Amino acid sequence: MSEKTRFEEDSLGKLPVHEGAYYGIQTLRAAQNFPISGLKAAPELVEAVVQIKKAAARVNSELGRLEKDKAQAIIKACDEILAGRLRDQFLVDVFQMGAGTSFHMNCNEVIANRAEEMMGGKKGEYRLIHPIDQVNMGQSTNDVYPTAMRLALLSRLRDLFYPASKAIEEAFTAKGKEFDNILKSGRTHLQDAAPIRLGQEFTAYGRALSKARGFLEKAALSLLELGIGGSAVGTGLNTSPEYSDLMAKCLSEQTKFDLVKSEDLREAMQSMRPLAEVSAALRNIALEMNRIANDLRLLSSGPKTGLAEIILPPVAPGSSAMPGKVNPSMLEMMNMVCFQVIGCDLAVSTAVQAGQLELNVMMPVIAFNLSFMIQILGNSFREVKTRCIDGIQADDERCRRYAESSLGLVTALSPYIGYSKAAEVAIEALKTGKSLTEVVEERGLLNKERLREILDPAKMTEPGTPTLKKKR
Repeated sequence: MSEKTRFEEDSLGKLPVHEGAYYGIQTLRAAQNFPISGLKAAPELVEAVVQIKKAAARVNSELGRLEKDKAQAIIKACDEILAGRLRDQFLVDVFQMGAGTSFHMNCNEVIANRAEEMMGGKKGEYRLIHPIDQVNMGQSTNDVYPTAMRLALLSRLRDLFYPASKAIEEAFTAKGKEFDNILKSGRTHLQDAAPIRLGQEFTAYGRALSKARGFLEKAALSLLELGIGGSAVGTGLNTSPEYSDLMAKCLSEQTKFDLVKSEDLREAMQSMRPLAEVSAALRNIALEMNRIANDLRLLSSGPKTGLAEIILPPVAPGSSAMPGKVNPSMLEMMNMVCFQVIGCDLAVSTAVQAGQLELNVMMPVIAFNLSFMIQILGNSFREVKTRCIDGIQADDERCRRYAESSLGLVTALSPYIGYSKAAEVAIEALKTGKSLTEVVEERGLLNKERLREILDPAKMTEPGTPTLKKKR
């Protein structure tokens, strides 16, 4: 960028702006005021605001409020940004002026300066295209930013998270089929329990994530309802009566989402409930995935002194001190991502309840955390699926050995000898080291043939007992 400067003026005075910059004085003030995190708006949020500006130019031109040549210049400038140009001109930190006014003005200025340039003017002059008068016509940060948040999240969910989530669900389901015939000991309270098939465990993991994603998809439907057109306080001041409906229609065409105008533009501006619902759904997915990651780490513990029922694909040496050690690194990363998502949800929840009267000024922190949640969950799902789940192997022999030696097998005896006697058998088997079969036979409770039928571990992984099935 050129070292030469141009002077721009706002209500607070003049400042020198780099001659080659497409941003203007309000962006520069924000960069000076908020050097907080070094984090910038997500690309999807930039694109969402630009889509709104493009739609507004189209609608205002159609309504006869904006000259067609100026509207076309704004639309062309927006199309360039949507194609990837000028992305380095969006400078504002995610922690900024309340409601996202700084970021919004950054977008207005970049679009205005590029459109001005297209019409033969010079950056910073704003003779033909002004950031407020033309680019922001009929709009306010207060209806643009919440609309942009919704569009950005819908886009990121569609393009990143939903595909990654479905892929990892399918990976667990595929492993469920692969491991369906592998018998193992179930465990409750981390103690021996009735037998289960390894495939049943993995299938349940996939189903749990699928249900959690379904809850997210339902929550995300509320993002389709837009408050655009509400202007400053939701009353539509400085807009045409048809503007709000036309904006929803135009944005639907541009984004390919089935967007609708909110039934109450005031409510859409005041309440961040839809964002809280999406955040809660993402948190629930993180809770499920964290549990599953912990299970997989436990099942793969060892390789000599742990459960070691499954073998994870190695991705890196695990220790700087212990040669040959390999850790469940992908799952440890997954745990950390889940913890971060849970923390982000708390930030979102706190910000959502902080709205006051006609506006929630905490929208930038809501937008950042939700976008970050989707990004890290989606990326981690993709990598865990590819580098871990797909390559999991089972130790069939160890699984069966645990299943056949588990005291949990005694559960199947309860219907035949009663709970109390079954408990006595289990305690004696544990104290003496004898098998359950030996103890039952010695006590004369059941004969060997009947025991073999009842204590068939494979039959115990499906509902019912052999006796009850025969009665049916």
